[in-house]
Amino acid sequence: MHSDQSPTSARRPRHRLFVPAVAAGAALAVVTTTALTFASPALAAAAPLAATALASAAAPVPTAGTLRDIRVDAQGTLLDARGALTAAETLTADIAASGLTLAAADTSVDTAALESSIDQLSDLEVVPMLLIPGITADAEAATAAVSAEVADLQESLDAAKAEKAAEEAAAAAAAAAAEAQRQAEAAAAALAAANTPDGAKATARQMAASQYGWGDGQFSCLESLWTKESSWNYQAYNGSSGATGIPQSLPGDKMASFGADWQSNATTQIAWGLDYIQRAYGTPCAAWGHSQATDWY
Repeated sequence: MHSDQSPTSARRPRHRLFVPAVAAGAALAVVTTTALTFASPALAAAAPLAATALASAAAPVPTAGTLRDIRVDAQGTLLDARGALTAAETLTADIAASGLTLAAADTSVDTAALESSIDQLSDLEVVPMLLIPGITADAEAATAAVSAEVADLQESLDAAKAEKAAEEAAAAAAAAAAEAQRQAEAAAAALAAANTPDGAKATARQMAASQYGWGDGQFSCLESLWTKESSWNYQAYNGSSGATGIPQSLPGDKMASFGADWQSNATTQIAWGLDYIQRAYGTPCAAWGHSQATDWY
């Protein structure tokens, strides 16, 4: 029997070509765009939209819960991003206000990428849903980068503040030590001046008037009395009796009731001596009269 088919073509199997929906859609769009370009530029411009529609139809459809989670994640990232930006701005202001020199060469924080992410996340209602996860990831990366810069600069600022505080404390301690030294030297000079005969007399005149109401007449008697006893020498000592100091206290340690420095301070000796005269004789002139009569008082 005669046939138009050759033996080879009779035995060749037939294959069916399967094209995935998305690829088919894309291919169709290319063909359609090419064909429509010659027919109408407007129709050609609409062809990619058709491809997108076909691809979307083939992709899994997000559930309402998934969409909600995407938006919640984006909103949380937005809050974190804004917090990082605020921290950067606050730290920058703190560094400027401190006037300190930081170890870090660059004390600025690069927030350009973070601000861009914040702008994008701030308007989620107009951002296509498919773009939100990518924008969120970019914002998280920018937030982490800025937070790291802030942490490094904060550490540098804290170190500079600690160094300044240590320097100020050292300066304050040095100033306090210098003031203490000055006061000690002034006190030593005042003591040395008060311990001279003239200084002791001036002290005695002032104390007699202010504490006992004794005027110049009484002081004249007092001056004569203690000139006889010790010549107003706070170091005077009677080897035979043990009488000590300007008022010739017997024994000398009686004057300790007016100060532990009774051996080295003329003022302490004078304070004790005036009190003794007031208690024993009433006035310096009465004490002087007794001394003249008995050679002691």
